[in-house]
Amino acid sequence: MNAPWKSGSPNGRDQFAAYLCDEASLDVLRPVAMEMGWQPEKCNKGGLRNAVQSLSITASPNILLVDLSESGDPLNDINALAEVCEPGTIVVAVGQVNDVRLYRDLIASGIHDYLLKPLSPGQLRDALAQAQAVFSTPKHVDAGAGKEHITTAVIGTRGGAGASTIATSLAWLFSADNKMPTALLDLDIHFGTGALCLDLEPGRGLTDAIENPSRIDGLFIERAMIRANDNLAILSAEAPISSPLMTDGSAFLQLEEEFRQAFEMSVIDLPRNMLINFPQLVAGANVVVLVAEMTLASARDTIRLLSWLKANAAHARVIVVANKVQANLAEISKADFEASIESKIQLSIPYDIKGASMAAKLGQTFADSNRSSKAGGAIRELAAMIADRNVDEGASAKKSLLSKLDIKSMIPKAKKAEAAQ
Repeated sequence: MNAPWKSGSPNGRDQFAAYLCDEASLDVLRPVAMEMGWQPEKCNKGGLRNAVQSLSITASPNILLVDLSESGDPLNDINALAEVCEPGTIVVAVGQVNDVRLYRDLIASGIHDYLLKPLSPGQLRDALAQAQAVFSTPKHVDAGAGKEHITTAVIGTRGGAGASTIATSLAWLFSADNKMPTALLDLDIHFGTGALCLDLEPGRGLTDAIENPSRIDGLFIERAMIRANDNLAILSAEAPISSPLMTDGSAFLQLEEEFRQAFEMSVIDLPRNMLINFPQLVAGANVVVLVAEMTLASARDTIRLLSWLKANAAHARVIVVANKVQANLAEISKADFEASIESKIQLSIPYDIKGASMAAKLGQTFADSNRSSKAGGAIRELAAMIADRNVDEGASAKKSLLSKLDIKSMIPKAKKAEAAQ
């Protein structure tokens, strides 16, 4: 609802509308609305459900005051309101429940402010003036202009390799630590864990996109994606097991295109079986992270996937990551694994079952809840590798070779050799 400000959004829209449940609140509101130059007729009787019904057939106002007093499930009803509110609408909620947790949840859902009843003229005047100031101030959404969008596909070579854990951690690090507007797309339609890792409900956004690809545009993205923080939006699903995936893949390509327009980073949690039916999914990927375990089966499938990527995504930078590494218990040594896949393992992430359990209990990503662990540090290193837009593997190799030579220590030896002659 508090979407990026657009200069054309006020056209054809009312400046203000209110939906309050009781006459006492309306009597307090109407004089304040008139003071601010708004029509008192825009102060309507009825709460949040009445607002949803009305705004489903009319354009939403610039500023919306809505009463939650008669709502049995405010957070769920707010999501219904978000479906009918246009981007840019500033929503101020009113209610009777004095609960800090509810307040925080409402603010996180996109509400600008939450006021307690009974309302006072001063309280209303201040809240509406702040809302008007927020709406009138352009948001600088082009801060990342000129930066190339980076799309990262994370693929597990075997089930359980930890690709989803790494994908959600990367998306969180890009958004929270690097402050990059980031999209996380979980393409495990039936069993995805992207939202679950962040203690969120996945919603119907992804299934709606698959069923109606023609609806996908900037407005759809704004309404359908679930916000994890100010810079991270998630699109995932928990489709019924009885519902097979019926799509030609066009929805996924449209989503990726919209992500490139709306975000600076995209992370796609891409199940390996999706590559069979939808090879075009990696056509726009800048980076592919192959997550492997040190096992014979994983080595075999890493070989197959590397060969497939060479044929279908030669443009992408491939990073092979060994996850859940236990030095003394590995089925295959690192040297044998690299020899078999004929490629280097760029990064190894140690096995950390305690860290994974802690992240699950806290409802946080692994990287966020394990910042001081070796495994968490390795994932941060991976994020830095991906975010480096100027990476040149050939140049990096030369630089690393030169860095091993102590040039300064060689100079005196050369002078001594000349003097001896």
